[in-house]
Amino acid sequence: MPAPVTPPSDAHDFPDTQGKLPAALLMAGSCLPVLGAVLLAPVLPRMQEHFEGVAGSEALVPLVLTVPALSLALLAPFAGVVVDRLGRKRLLIVATVLYALLGTVPLWVDSLYGILASRVLVGVAEAAIMTACTTLIGDYYTGRVRDRYLALQTMCASASATVFFVLGGALGGAGWQAPFWMYGIGLLLAPAMARVLPAPLASSAMEIEPNASTADKRPFPIRRMAGLCLLTAFGAVIFYTVPVEMSFLLDGLGVDSTGGIGAVTAVASAATVLGSVLFTRLTGRPRHHLPIVFLLCAAGFLLMAMSDSLPLLIVGAVVNCVGTGLLLPSLLTLAMSRLDFADRGRGTGLWTSAFFLGEFACPLILLGGKEALGDLSSAVGALGLATLLLAGAPLLLAHRTPAAAPLHHVPEQP
Repeated sequence: MPAPVTPPSDAHDFPDTQGKLPAALLMAGSCLPVLGAVLLAPVLPRMQEHFEGVAGSEALVPLVLTVPALSLALLAPFAGVVVDRLGRKRLLIVATVLYALLGTVPLWVDSLYGILASRVLVGVAEAAIMTACTTLIGDYYTGRVRDRYLALQTMCASASATVFFVLGGALGGAGWQAPFWMYGIGLLLAPAMARVLPAPLASSAMEIEPNASTADKRPFPIRRMAGLCLLTAFGAVIFYTVPVEMSFLLDGLGVDSTGGIGAVTAVASAATVLGSVLFTRLTGRPRHHLPIVFLLCAAGFLLMAMSDSLPLLIVGAVVNCVGTGLLLPSLLTLAMSRLDFADRGRGTGLWTSAFFLGEFACPLILLGGKEALGDLSSAVGALGLATLLLAGAPLLLAHRTPAAAPLHHVPEQP
């Protein structure tokens, strides 16, 4: 077995013979799970009309939009295990092809139950894609280069959500099935991934402890990830509150035009992208600035809760979304810094699962808060107070979590 090789602290882990194309493909792959979450939203009413004769369609049609996220959340840890066992690149290519084939099922199947079954399987493919893309970013890059690409991943996902929403509405004019053609993009990405994505080299392969014979026997560092996953689940609730609830908050202020709602949502989305850009300019370790990020998110929530006018609500949303744009890459880079190669797939799977479980729970938590406190603004204010109290958690997590062992590298097995 080759001798351990210490990686560079802020450089690519593989020869940059393909320029920026590998990173671009990983960014594109990371946007695929976002596509399904927003592309279909504009055509749900038409889909509801088409299947109005099916028993329970009022509840089943919205599940077409949401069930892949739940499936992703539940299966991402298992995808992480497969990533570590089967190999990152191989799983990504297979999952991208399956994503395209399963995502276009509604074009050929006119059964609501059959479509729902295919959507569950789309979530399985999305879990593999998201886990593999994030893991490969962790494999290919180190130091600040890795941090910048993880922030770029967040920026691409946020920006693509707005683009896909507009695109879904445009395609929906041709019928409720038309947006499903977009899933075919996976058949274009998969061959490019197979050709362009590099295989791990000696300096970017399996990170193990110095004694390689005992590395496979050591347990997965669950204690190192447990607190961070809980923090990530709560962070996802913070992240999705504005996108999920903004239209209802605007309605409470008397703003009910779709154009106005769309404009405010676009401003908030731009603020999230701005936060991700600011993250790339930060120095120091993520856990050091996480408390300030939580404080920023909390301030935005509290402004939104107190708002009695549209300008104040927009200011609160922008402040919060700048914070969430900083929050997501901070949590993700913190997770990556605590995982070596042998554990990175499983660790990324757990992190992804925690994040999407938080996404799924977000509207339920706010609904419960609304029922308990009387209105949505009060529920958002309570979430702001909880975020304020949680601002000290990253420091506690850093204090109680043992530092990761020094990382060493050997080639990944083909």
